[in-house]
Order: sequence, then C-alpha cells, then structure tokens
Amino acid sequence: MNHRKSTHQEDPMACKNQPQDGNPRPCSATPGVSSSSPSARALLSDAAFTGVMHTVLDNNPGMDPSRASRIVVEALKFVHAASLFPLVRISPTEEVDEGWHALILHTHLYATLCSRLGRTVHHFPERPEAARPDPDILTRTMALIEQAGYNVDAELWTGRQESLVGVVRHTPMPGGCGPINPGNCASHGGDDDE
Repeated sequence: MNHRKSTHQEDPMACKNQPQDGNPRPCSATPGVSSSSPSARALLSDAAFTGVMHTVLDNNPGMDPSRASRIVVEALKFVHAASLFPLVRISPTEEVDEGWHALILHTHLYATLCSRLGRTVHHFPERPEAARPDPDILTRTMALIEQAGYNVDAELWTGRQESLVGVVRHTPMPGGCGPINPGNCASHGGDDDE
C-alpha cells in the first residue's frame, strides 16, 4: 500500500450558511443522490465498481478481492461525505485512501461521480510532518460519514483492535499555506472548474 498522507479540501465558498454552533450540516442536497442511500456501492455501476476494485487489487498484490471491494465502498462513502461537508477537515485512513486513489485514477468515472455529488472533491498530497497532527480527524471523518447516512466499516477505519489506524492528509499545494484549514487559508486549490 502507498503510505502518502491525504485529506480532502473543497472550495471554502462552495457551502455557505453553516451554523456557528460548531455542528456541521450537509450542504444542499444533490439531485439524484440521497445522503441516506442504503449503500454507497450504488454510486457506481457494476462495471465501474469492478474496474476501480481491480485497480486496488493491481496496486496491492495478494489482497483479497472482498477486502478491495470494502475499501472501494469506504472510499465512496468518504467522497460522498466530503462532498456534503466541504468545509470540514476530514481524512481517510491509509487503506481507504487506496480506494480514493483508485477512484481518481479512473478520471472520467471520478469526474462523473463528483458531478453527480454536486462538487469536486479534490485530492492534495501532503508530506507527513509532526507539526500537523490532528488526533480527532478520523473520529470526525467517521462521524460525518454516518451523518451522510452510511455505516462505517470499523475495521477499515479503526483496525481490529479498535484503535485508530494511520491517517492520510492533503495540503492545498506544494509550498502552500500549510495544512488544510478550511476557511483560514487564502489558496485552497478547490476550484470546481478544473
């Protein structure tokens, strides 16, 4: 598995009227996509899902196909939650990031998915630095996935011992303003026109 750090970041102006009480609310509903969908798997056709799953398998020799399938499903949940809560800093685990990378490699499919979800969820790689820890990021990510209407696959988010597994993060741009901090950085790189 690739162990780059990753998070998502979206245009900070894309979702206005968030409450000041610190409890994020989903941005406006996306036509044709319900945040309470029973299965994130339904976000892709069978052929598209299989293609993404095989990308995960190709990048991880020896991985069980059922695990690769679960990773892709969790990546879909993550992307959907990121599209609904674009102002909240969230990150996938290293395993779920594998699924997100695989989705992104299928560029047309990913662009179509993001269009259906109502916004592009950009991926900004970040080098790991001790000065940027956020111990609550996975807890916050799992909570937002649940707010999006999904159950999380606990093993892929917390590991077998229920301790949080490695997190991946992104930064807006190499040499940019530092860790993603929605709303507090002048250059987020979240332009939906790309």
